[in-house]
Amino acid sequence: MYQAFYRAYRPQTFGEMSGQQHVRRTLQNALLQDKTTHAYLFSGPRGTGKTSTAKIFAKALNCVKAPTDEPCNECDSCRGITDGSDTDVIEFDAASNSRVEEIREIIEKVRFAPSHSRFKVYIIDEVHMLSNSAFNALLKTLEEPPAHVVFILATTEPHKLPPTIISRCQRFDFKPLSRADLKDRMEQVLDDSGIPYEEPALKVIAQAAAGGMRDALSMLDQAVSFGGDDVTADDAVMVTGSIGEELFREIAEALSGKDAAAALSLLERLVSEGKDVVRLTEDLITFFRDLLVMKAAPGMPDLLEIISEPDGFMPLSESLPEGRLYAFISILSETQQEMRFSNHAKVYLEAAFLRMIQADGTPVSAAGPASAGAGGEVEELQRQVSRLEQTVSDLTRRLQQGIPAAAESPSPERRRPAPKSKNGFQVQEGRIRDVLANATKEDIRSIKSNWASILSDMQKSQAALLNDAEPVAASDKAFVLKFKYAIHCGMAASNPEFLASLSQGLSARAGKAYDVVFVPEEDWLKIREAFIRENGLQKPSSGENRQEPGNPDEEAAEEALAFLEEAGAPVQDPLVGEAEKLFGKEAVNVYDD
Repeated sequence: MYQAFYRAYRPQTFGEMSGQQHVRRTLQNALLQDKTTHAYLFSGPRGTGKTSTAKIFAKALNCVKAPTDEPCNECDSCRGITDGSDTDVIEFDAASNSRVEEIREIIEKVRFAPSHSRFKVYIIDEVHMLSNSAFNALLKTLEEPPAHVVFILATTEPHKLPPTIISRCQRFDFKPLSRADLKDRMEQVLDDSGIPYEEPALKVIAQAAAGGMRDALSMLDQAVSFGGDDVTADDAVMVTGSIGEELFREIAEALSGKDAAAALSLLERLVSEGKDVVRLTEDLITFFRDLLVMKAAPGMPDLLEIISEPDGFMPLSESLPEGRLYAFISILSETQQEMRFSNHAKVYLEAAFLRMIQADGTPVSAAGPASAGAGGEVEELQRQVSRLEQTVSDLTRRLQQGIPAAAESPSPERRRPAPKSKNGFQVQEGRIRDVLANATKEDIRSIKSNWASILSDMQKSQAALLNDAEPVAASDKAFVLKFKYAIHCGMAASNPEFLASLSQGLSARAGKAYDVVFVPEEDWLKIREAFIRENGLQKPSSGENRQEPGNPDEEAAEEALAFLEEAGAPVQDPLVGEAEKLFGKEAVNVYDD
């Protein structure tokens, strides 16, 4: 029966392992010095050799030539472990046997000595899938197993293991394999199989494998089946879903030439062919990174990941400044993050293409390359220069005639920024002044008379925010709500549920929908005082002639001043008022607790 490459070419000795030098050296030294321990934890991404290393280590432990740093693969023990018939090496899949009952069965058999080997080795794969009760059952045995037992735990997610398990093991972290290691191993497999191949094809597969040997060999197996007699770059691109170098060149030239139509057409073509947009974004980042490497280190072709023929891409690299390449990579990286939270990845990449075209701040031509719009850019610059020359000429003429330069166009008055309360709440001073300018006694009395009913209709948690709040001014469209404390004012203004409940209560009780303007007490007093001063509503002194012509209407001014004074006065507690009537104001002291 045909065996897949990743099974047929599984490493059988430490020397055949790809990468993981730190793991290999540590285990081999421990074997030679006979300093192996009772429990190991192998963690790392999928396809990096965890289970293969566990089997090689088990063979080296039980080899007839032990202590040795390499299994012989010839003795009965080595051959039995290789073909899975050795009863002293037990492989256990925690993903399908996660219950505590399976672990208890292992614990019961641990005390029995191995049948014909030096050690009984338990290899527990995907150990993070065990239940909490299974981990608890394993704890004591894992810490103090019999001398003839070795546990090897393998996992892709070590963060899911309890710290009590990790602390009882020697931990080895397997790293993703480099593209060079993947490429070398695929070359060995193809040479051994007698299958011809193209060098760029292996680079494409190595890049798509993302550090996993099993993924690389699986895609290589698929490429061999697809191509038949050999492995070509086109076959590898088709199998892995990657993009050929020429398409990358066309996209980069369209972006460099500000040809939005060509760039978007290429993207549409790739999407219609079934290319993954997220994968395309990753590959574009790597491609522009290669162009940067070519500019910075032109004599280092081994550093390139996508570009296999640097000479053919050198003109493109030279035509793109480093600043634009950095901008391209930055925009694509941001887009890659945004795609994670959206179902419309294509739209994000289209927007990224347009941003990349505009990366240097020049106008964009959506219908053709930059050369088509070069004449328009020059004309715009000439118009700007002409306007500047005209401005300088006008200023010179005015100075010669003795006219100040700003006489005809006085600078606009600087707009005073809206004040902020101490907790950062933005006070809407303009709206408050508008309410004061159009305030009526009827509206504020209507709101105040229904205020207790409005609070009773609201939820207790919402009404609690209004314990120290008071309506102080109202027009026919809005009213000002004053808060004693700025923090309560900010909490109320930023709570949409509270605003909806208050608006509903006003409509139901007062019979009119009012907009609410929030303001802390200290800001309200300042705005009110400024409004009185700016509108000439101060009380006239005794020496002033109240009947002089030109004064504002006396009756209207008095009414507005009385209203504002009433709005600014604190609302007195009725109990306090009654006490003052009985005992006099001098004898009554009010304490706020």
